[in-house]
Amino acid sequence: MPENLYELDSPTYRMAVAQFEEAAERMKLDPNLRERFKVPRRAMVVSIPTRMDDGKVKVFQGYRVQHDDSLGPTKGGVRYHPSVTLGEVAALAMWMTWKCALVGLPYGGAKGGVRCDPSKMSRNELQHLTRRYTAEILPIIGPEIDVPAPDVGTNSQTMAWMMDTYSMQKGYSVPGVVTGKPIPIGGSLGREEATGRGVVYTVLEAMKHLKLDIPKSTAVVQGFGNVGSHAARILAEHGIKVIAVSDSKGGIYNPKGLDITKALTHHSTNHTFKGFQGCDLITHEELLELPCTILVPAALSEVITEKNADRLKCMILAEGANGPTTPGADRILTDRGVFIIPDILANSGGVTVSYFEWVQDLQQYFWKEKEIHAKLFDIITSAFQRVLAFSQKKKVGMRLAAQMHGIEKIAQAHLARGLYP
Repeated sequence: MPENLYELDSPTYRMAVAQFEEAAERMKLDPNLRERFKVPRRAMVVSIPTRMDDGKVKVFQGYRVQHDDSLGPTKGGVRYHPSVTLGEVAALAMWMTWKCALVGLPYGGAKGGVRCDPSKMSRNELQHLTRRYTAEILPIIGPEIDVPAPDVGTNSQTMAWMMDTYSMQKGYSVPGVVTGKPIPIGGSLGREEATGRGVVYTVLEAMKHLKLDIPKSTAVVQGFGNVGSHAARILAEHGIKVIAVSDSKGGIYNPKGLDITKALTHHSTNHTFKGFQGCDLITHEELLELPCTILVPAALSEVITEKNADRLKCMILAEGANGPTTPGADRILTDRGVFIIPDILANSGGVTVSYFEWVQDLQQYFWKEKEIHAKLFDIITSAFQRVLAFSQKKKVGMRLAAQMHGIEKIAQAHLARGLYP
C-alpha cells in the first residue's frame, strides 16, 4: 500500500499551514478558528479499480478534500499526476478557500486528485478511471455541494465524463456539477484561457503600480500547459516580449523574443519544443534564472526554493501555478525587492470564470465572451487593488496581505454562523 495514503502530512501541506500560521499570527486570529482552519472539513480517500487495455484491473488511489463551506458550495480542480497525495490535495483545498474568499466568490475551497500518470494511459483507460472516480466521490459532489473542475493532467473531456457519470446516476442532465466542460454541454466561453488571462491582468496592474514600460518589458513563462500557454500568448498580445517558455521536457530561449503563435502551433503538433527554429534550448533551472521583467511559474509547486531564489533576476513574480514558491524562497525574494503576485491572486481567473460557468448552467442563460472577459477583468483587478492597498496599509508583503484578506472573510463567516451543534 502506498505511504501516507490516509496521512495529511506532506511538504505542500506543511507549506500551506505555515503560510496560514504566519497570517493568523499577524491577524491575532481567534485560537478556536485557527485550529479549525488548519484541517479540512471533509476528506475522502477512494480506491479506483480500473480495467486497463490489456484486460487487467489496476487499482488507483483517489482523493477529494473539502476544506471549508461557510460561504457556499466548495470548489476546486481534479488533478491526475503520479505525485498526488492526500496532503497535497488538502493544501490545494486550503488555498482554494482563501482564493475564493479573496476575489469574493460564494464558494469554499476543495480539491481532488488521482495518483496516476495520464501520459501513459489511453483515452479508454482514462475514461474508465474518471467514471469510476466520479462514482466513488458522487455522494459528496453536486451543484449545491462541491463543484469539481480541470487541473493538472485533466481537461474539458475529463469534466464531460464526470458530468455524464453524475447525470446518469441522477437520471437527468446536471451540467452544473462540474465546470470547465466543453461548450456544447454547458461549458462557458473564455473558461479554457481564464487562468492565464487572469495572470496577465494581475501582471498589467503590477506594472502600472511599479510604473514599468510595457514595450521595454520581457517575460519568461515556466510551464506550457493550459495556464502557461495562454499566459504567454496574452502577454505577447499586450506587447510584452516573451523571451523564454518551457514544458515538462525543457525550454526555448531567444533574448529578442519568441514568436508565441508559431511556438503554440509547433508544440500543439509535436508535443515538444524540439525542432523549433530561431531559439536556443535551455533547462528548467536556466529558464527560472533568466534576466526578465516578469517571471511566470505556471507548472507545479515548490520550483522556487531557498536554493535558487537568490539567483532569480525578475522584477515581478506572477504565480500561475499553486504554491510554486516555498516560504524560505519567499522571504529571500521579498528582501531582494521582487514584487510577488501570490498564487491565490494571480491564478484566481480560473475559478472566477468557473463561477461564471456555474451561474450560467444554473440559470440556463449564457453570456458572450466579451462579457466574460469584462467581468473577469473587473473582479481580478479589483481584488489586486484591495490586496495592494491592504499590503501598503499593514506594511506586509502581497502574499501575506492576500492570505490575511481571504482568511478574514472566512473568519467573519464562521463567527456569524457559530458552531453547530
